[in-house]
Amino acid sequence: MLTFITFINFTDQGIKNVKDSPKRIQAGKALLKKMGGRVKQVYLTSGDRDAVLIAEVPNGDVMAKFAMALGSLGNVRTTCGSRIFMRLAEDNNGVGHGPLGTR
Repeated sequence: MLTFITFINFTDQGIKNVKDSPKRIQAGKALLKKMGGRVKQVYLTSGDRDAVLIAEVPNGDVMAKFAMALGSLGNVRTTCGSRIFMRLAEDNNGVGHGPLGTR
């Protein structure tokens, strides 16, 4: 599975109906699960982005289809494509380990 970070901004429609966000998050999790992926975390943020979604998917095509499906509902705009290649280990003085890291 590949891990992707997706940045999310509310549209005017989405912010008007922000109280429905918990239901929309659950619906998004169910959709990605049907597509063979998994939403790991969703964080609301301040600044340029309204939220960040971290997901595991079998390939980039699934992530792109998921992002387009979310956007087509009109509540959010997504910026997708940030794939995580390695995880930094706090116990290893910042040296990453994972697909591209060494240990």
